[in-house]
Amino acid sequence: MPTATERIGVLLQEIGEGVYEKDRELRLALLAALAGESILLLGPPGVAKSKIARQLKKAFKGANAFEYLMSRFSTPDEIFGPVSIQKLKNNDCYERNTKGFLPDADVVFLDEIWKAGPAIQNALLTVINERIFRNGDTECKLPLKLLIAASNELPAQGEGLEALWDRFVIRLVCDNIKNEDTFYQMLLADESLEQPTIKHPLSDKEWKDLQAGIQNVEVPADVLHIITAIRSELKSVAIPGTEVKRSIYVSDRRWKKIVALLKASAFIHGRNAVDATDVFLVHHCIWNSPDEIETVRGIVMGTLCTPLALKLKALKKNLTADLKQFQINKAAKQLQLSRYDRELKVANDFYFQLTQHGIGYSYIFMTDFISLSRDHDKPQRGTMYKEKGTKNTIIRTLSDQGERAGQEYQEVMLYRDELFLYINGVRYELERLPFGQTNPDLACESSALSGVDYNARIEELSSASAELERHMKDNLFVSEEDAANIATYLGKLRREIAYTRVDVAKLEDHEDDNDNTEK
Repeated sequence: MPTATERIGVLLQEIGEGVYEKDRELRLALLAALAGESILLLGPPGVAKSKIARQLKKAFKGANAFEYLMSRFSTPDEIFGPVSIQKLKNNDCYERNTKGFLPDADVVFLDEIWKAGPAIQNALLTVINERIFRNGDTECKLPLKLLIAASNELPAQGEGLEALWDRFVIRLVCDNIKNEDTFYQMLLADESLEQPTIKHPLSDKEWKDLQAGIQNVEVPADVLHIITAIRSELKSVAIPGTEVKRSIYVSDRRWKKIVALLKASAFIHGRNAVDATDVFLVHHCIWNSPDEIETVRGIVMGTLCTPLALKLKALKKNLTADLKQFQINKAAKQLQLSRYDRELKVANDFYFQLTQHGIGYSYIFMTDFISLSRDHDKPQRGTMYKEKGTKNTIIRTLSDQGERAGQEYQEVMLYRDELFLYINGVRYELERLPFGQTNPDLACESSALSGVDYNARIEELSSASAELERHMKDNLFVSEEDAANIATYLGKLRREIAYTRVDVAKLEDHEDDNDNTEK
């Protein structure tokens, strides 16, 4: 017996036959049907929105469909069925004949949804949310599996459409065909030919079994934390091409529906708990205007990759500290061999102080001074910057971005001789101990490096990144376009991992040099 993943995978292939560049719409519409939710397609006329609905009708064995183009003159009778004159006359009962109308359908397509009048909209709220239709004095449980709505515009502001808009948990923008070869294929297709038969539609029993299984899927704490992080980011969203930041409102009810989608995705993929690959689908559910889509997708992808990014950041910080410590250790060994340098006065445990430079509070990190070039024809590049919260000017040869982050700094050329420091060719003396005194203990003793296995950590991050990308591609409800966006985003992270690998090689080279020196 095929698994749910195999079953739905085959079904997606079958309903995709003869539909051009609507892979994402078909996948997410089927997911909405499996989760018992609804979907809205936003786009101009003639982009196959109605065909998507017809293909979804084929996904369910023996399904009834209802399709209607709304106008401002549409009446409830046209959507929910006419009132039974006979029952009204004989039984004084106001009841509709719903056969062949929306309450009788498994798959519903309502085009130009926002043109419906208030009476239709109010009835739709209960239909979409509870799958219930009140017919006379009876509440009828509907067979509805999926309601697809379409429009070429967003709901108008101030006309009371917010509640209906909120009911559509998945929102997709439908475009014309972009690939020219696919466009030609569509132009030359013979529409008179009979459409391929769906060989493996879902039966009512299968659909109900899937629904029952979805209810048992767990939502672990780490997924809840990701959702919290996304909610936080939505409070201030930058809109591309503008300087505007806006808060994107997502109701509690909507988040509840979104979680139902995630659980459906997890169950179809054979998991009993939602994971990060399911959460990616959130970006189709939380925008309110098309100009927010790109930013929202970036927020969701960034949030999913945050654990990896934080691990990489911590690793790079540790590596920077080890590289710095190695330089200190190397300079400390040299320091012990220099009689002149042992006569220098140490300030604040780590610095030598310059005389007659600036206002008298200029310091060079002592290990930097020790390792400076003694060749005036080959000076070393350094930086000079103000230390935050002090009068101090700090001179460094190491490129320590962390120390001078957010500070103004000046690039300088440095070299030294036995007694003096030269800054851009100008000689400065360093403070020395009283005559006859030396300072053999310069608080610069060699310290052990952290001992972190950087190569192992990098391999873990690389593997985790590749695994996330692979699982995204394997997710039936992630379209090729979305998978490509994910690959691009993760590619940036992998580049950072590659740069870190280069820095690790530098540390290993330093350690090898150190071993050879000791031998």
